[in-house]
Amino acid sequence: MPIDYLQNFKKILDITIKEQASDLLISVNHTPVIRVVGQLIPLINEKIVTPEISKGFAFSLMSEVRKQKFLTEKEIDFSYDFDGKARFRVNIFFQKDTISLALRLISPKIRTIEDLSLPAILHEFTKKSQGLVLITGASGQGKSTTLAAMLDEINHTKAVHIIAIEDPIEYIYKGDKSIIEQREVLTDTNSFSSALKSTFRQNPDVIMVGEMRDLETISTTITAAETGHLVFATLHTNSAAQSIHRMVDVFPAEQQNQIRFQLAGSLLGVISQRLIPRINGGFIPVCEVMICNNAIANLIRENKNHEIPAVIETSAKDGMISLNRALTDLVRQKEISLKNAIDYSSNPFELKNLLG
Repeated sequence: MPIDYLQNFKKILDITIKEQASDLLISVNHTPVIRVVGQLIPLINEKIVTPEISKGFAFSLMSEVRKQKFLTEKEIDFSYDFDGKARFRVNIFFQKDTISLALRLISPKIRTIEDLSLPAILHEFTKKSQGLVLITGASGQGKSTTLAAMLDEINHTKAVHIIAIEDPIEYIYKGDKSIIEQREVLTDTNSFSSALKSTFRQNPDVIMVGEMRDLETISTTITAAETGHLVFATLHTNSAAQSIHRMVDVFPAEQQNQIRFQLAGSLLGVISQRLIPRINGGFIPVCEVMICNNAIANLIRENKNHEIPAVIETSAKDGMISLNRALTDLVRQKEISLKNAIDYSSNPFELKNLLG
């Protein structure tokens, strides 16, 4: 009798939900492991995963199209709806010629900016009618959750047409005042860049680009922001200055000056975030917020990205927040430890000065 890998895997997903884990990891020669409040916990009552079991689990979650893409590219991302109980973001990859799985549990509820303890200035970005807003940070630092909070705020406050291009779809939006259409790469479109080009014929007011991965996607995103759309996009960078550099640097040298001018004219701001352990358990987002005012726009045009942090530091009155100021506030509020603040700071010496 053949093994029903999907049913066996669903039992592990049930445990993941019951234990309120954020992640599930499947790796050969280990029992399944869940992550609860940042700590890895082996499921010792489950079988040790063999190469056959991990392959069975992986293939039971994938359509034939995804299987072929996975076998060709050796890794794949997609979302999985677990019988209406929960949604997971799934990454499947090869290691040492065996298959591993990493699943992130997606909250069914889209939380608000206040729920997430995000800076109040983020509300201002949702009120704009055109321009580009970047949410940046490393993988697993809450970019998608912040993006969802901002998009859902627009959904509840403005009658607009929103098109979200995602890989994979994570949060499911329920249209309120807005019409929201979610397109998943590979399922609903072939790529971010092809979906973005199509949006110009789909009459959107707001566009969400799940990730800017290549020159074509970045170029089309900037064009969309310049031509009357409000665009939200994510980048894997650690600061506002680094984000500007990354977007410009992807273009050939002869185009970079033009891109700087386009960015200076269309960029609304950059929210660079990371999740830091709370003293009382769980995590709290810490955000650097750059608003593209005249001073920042001039620095972008003049290729003086290294001066951006200084402008952020001295522009609190405009709503900007430096990373060290955010860390200082959280230490004083006893939300995070001094050690963690220093570990996560890009300039620990300055942070210590701020804290006296």
